[in-house]
Amino acid sequence: MRDAWRLAVGTLTVLPVRPPARVDRSTAGTAMTLAPVVGLALGVVVLAPLRLLAGAWWWSPPVLAPPVAAVLAVAAVAALTRGMHLDGLADTADGLGSGRPAHRALEVMRRGDVGPFGVAAVVLCLLLQVAALDVCLSRGTGSLALAGALVTGRAALPVLCRRGVPAARPEGLGATVAGSVGGRGLLVSLALVVGSLVVVAAVPDRSSTATTAGTVLRPVLALLASYAVAWGWGRHCVRRLGGVTGDVLGSTVELSATAWLVVMSLG
Repeated sequence: MRDAWRLAVGTLTVLPVRPPARVDRSTAGTAMTLAPVVGLALGVVVLAPLRLLAGAWWWSPPVLAPPVAAVLAVAAVAALTRGMHLDGLADTADGLGSGRPAHRALEVMRRGDVGPFGVAAVVLCLLLQVAALDVCLSRGTGSLALAGALVTGRAALPVLCRRGVPAARPEGLGATVAGSVGGRGLLVSLALVVGSLVVVAAVPDRSSTATTAGTVLRPVLALLASYAVAWGWGRHCVRRLGGVTGDVLGSTVELSATAWLVVMSLG
């Protein structure tokens, strides 16, 4: 378990941890199962100053306007994750957008440069995240929206790493984690997601204007949307590329998190 936690934190964040002593299929599968908890940890790190500056605590006056707070929060998440999920989104968009056969598309994804499809995908994704989080902050549900995005985005990883999903390449992160999560791991991951969301929802923002029905229904719909995007996007990438890669995993994290935020921002 310790090696799995170190692998999950070291792979998904910039937080300093010792490298795992051993990395095998079992360790990789457990690490992907624990990914939502890593998202919760990131949420705690980002939310502590954000809630203070946005005036979410009962005793703290707002310092930042919601749009500014939303931009800073999204930027902080990108910094704490090395921007690697955004990089994966850019590479995957370029590969799929090239219209080339699977092996040629994988070559495009392997290159370090970013093409027009990659730039457009990243810009549009960030704009959606900032705009949706701005709405949630103004509504008083910013804490749940941001932490939920970090949790549900990483919940996409065990979905794409479930048994039966192949790796597109024989090497790299995708080859290490592909097919490493069994049915039990998926159930554990879902339980961790739900538990994390309940914990975050128990700490409401001061200015919350959400109704009781909206407080319950909106996160449920957002969670379903996040999982639907993870499953659908993963299936498309496997069909198009022959399997998953580290870039595919990163792109799915970003898209699933964005789906959560967009649904959370709906009226």
